[in-house]
Amino acid sequence: MAEAEGQEGADTIEASVSPRAYTEKEIREVFDKSIKKMEDWILGENKSPDRVESDLNLITEIPGEPVDVSWETDRYDVISVRGELNREQIDAQTEADGDGILVTLGAVLTYRDRMSNQARYECLVRVYPETLRGRDGFIKRIKKKIEENDVGTRTEPVLMLPDSVDGQIVRFYPVMDKRGIVLLAMAVLMPVLLLALDRQNKEKEAEDRRRQLRLHYPELVNKLTLLLGAGMTVKRAWIKITEDAYKRGDKQMHYIYEEMRYTCREMESGVMESESYERFGRRCGIQEYIRLGALLSQNLRKGTKGLNALLRAEAVQAFEERKARAKRLGEEAGTKLLLPMFLMLAVVLVIVVVPAFLSIQL
Repeated sequence: MAEAEGQEGADTIEASVSPRAYTEKEIREVFDKSIKKMEDWILGENKSPDRVESDLNLITEIPGEPVDVSWETDRYDVISVRGELNREQIDAQTEADGDGILVTLGAVLTYRDRMSNQARYECLVRVYPETLRGRDGFIKRIKKKIEENDVGTRTEPVLMLPDSVDGQIVRFYPVMDKRGIVLLAMAVLMPVLLLALDRQNKEKEAEDRRRQLRLHYPELVNKLTLLLGAGMTVKRAWIKITEDAYKRGDKQMHYIYEEMRYTCREMESGVMESESYERFGRRCGIQEYIRLGALLSQNLRKGTKGLNALLRAEAVQAFEERKARAKRLGEEAGTKLLLPMFLMLAVVLVIVVVPAFLSIQL
């Protein structure tokens, strides 16, 4: 805010102010102070320039000062201008020489506002391979011992492994092939899985059989009622339904027709007709067919009078049960569709809400 005498009110004034410029003497003092601290800044995790094992921190600017730093080295294959160590080259050369690698680092310090003001800094560092301690270091020493033995026994048919390293006894064992364990586990699990799959398939087939028998029970009772009403006997109506189905090649009710055909063969082989119907109901294993077999068997023993009326009543009841079952299946199907519907709702919400949020951000 600025206010002048003779003027009404105060005005807000914005102006750019240049940073303070250093004098030549101050620039030299900054360079001298930075060079004295340079060694501490660039060592990073290393403790001394006489033993460098990890990457250096070759800074590109002096902290808190308008001074930029650029680096150069006489061994770019060992240390890059970013201070990164080439460990493969270091390991190879130190193994051959048995000593560290001497590298000269040079830095040019430049005053940012006056490029002509520069100072040079140089230092020597000796680079060594990274010293591994603990388990990793011990493993590396074992490998080195094995390589030394290999060099000395190249003409021998057998490689002698070291018995001890650093005074510690070392024992070697062949590595177990894990593929054998996997194959063994698969050999054990496969029969169990196959048995479980076979059992699951049998249960699924049995459930399909029960569902199909219940579904077509009203149709079978209705056919028996029509044929008995036309004057046929129970046995003759039974045989006709079975023969007509196989002549048409009807496969939709094959479970029923297979059981009915089996019943026909029982009667042909001498089994009593009433007993055959009862066996038919027990083989089907469903309450409706057990009731039908018992109904046919009892009426044969007592006489067929009134059988047609009983079958009509059974057909009406079977159709009512079928409608109730269809209604229940429809309700179950609607329940199963809830999860896909919720997933579709989530997708729709994402499609609608995400563009709305993106438009707000823009």
